[in-house]
Amino acid sequence: MFDYKDFGQVFGQVAPFPDRTFYQETETFRRSLDGALFIDRVLKALGITKAKIYPAKTENALRTLHQLVCEANMSTHHRLSIFYYVLLDFDAAHGRTNLSEDFVSSSGVPQKYQIFMKGLRLLDRHQFERALEFIAHPSLMPDFADDIITAFIRHAENDDYSLALAYFHTVQPVLKTPQALGLLFEAMAATSLSQALHYSRTFADHTREALFRRLIISVLDSPPGDEAAERAVELVSLPMDAAEEAWYEEFLTTDGASHKKAKDALVMRRIVVGKFDDAVAERGLGSRWGPILEGMKQGLGGRV
Repeated sequence: MFDYKDFGQVFGQVAPFPDRTFYQETETFRRSLDGALFIDRVLKALGITKAKIYPAKTENALRTLHQLVCEANMSTHHRLSIFYYVLLDFDAAHGRTNLSEDFVSSSGVPQKYQIFMKGLRLLDRHQFERALEFIAHPSLMPDFADDIITAFIRHAENDDYSLALAYFHTVQPVLKTPQALGLLFEAMAATSLSQALHYSRTFADHTREALFRRLIISVLDSPPGDEAAERAVELVSLPMDAAEEAWYEEFLTTDGASHKKAKDALVMRRIVVGKFDDAVAERGLGSRWGPILEGMKQGLGGRV
């Protein structure tokens, strides 16, 4: 019968250990993930707080890790999952799969634990696209969702947030930290203002208003160009409800009034919703607005 307390049954002939490059890369990846790999987060969540116990560089260090896991107060499945993660490292370092597969066969690690640990390890190795295939699996609970969202967004290439949004829409996690929520919302706003607006409506009014303001700011802060113009048009054309309409006016005339694009955003929205008198009455507009408003006056028979 398999005994996880027996080091030899768990790790067997793991030598040789990964080369120096593996350990150097691991430290680089750790720094890029706010100083903690996902395996570090797992260990901490399960009561193992000793700093940098992973990765083990020698057999003695590996025996220490094994002992700490065996002595910690956690379920057997969690212990086996940690050992499985480490064995994946040894397999990857030597281009094989037999150690982890043999361990699964002998120990009976549940499949969903295998899936989750594979996904976390891929995140730790910055293989984000492959990681998504595992961590978004329907059998999994949304553990570490805030950290996963944060990792996807902070490592997005060319402002492509598709991995983060795919994870969010598939898993539907409830985010726990303001930091992760803010990053997700800004990623949504950069991708689709309407999607971000609908998401903001799932929160209580205080948080909802704060997110709505971030939505406006994300557009006002867009760098000049065709995309910025398209986002501005999308913003002023959003189907805002009464509360959002009031927040829009209030923000652009108070806290956000100093932004150089605030008046333009205010006038454009007033035009869209038919408040032409208010648009014409706005002072301090750029010179380009004169011909536009005059043309609208003529087009509407002088009714503005």
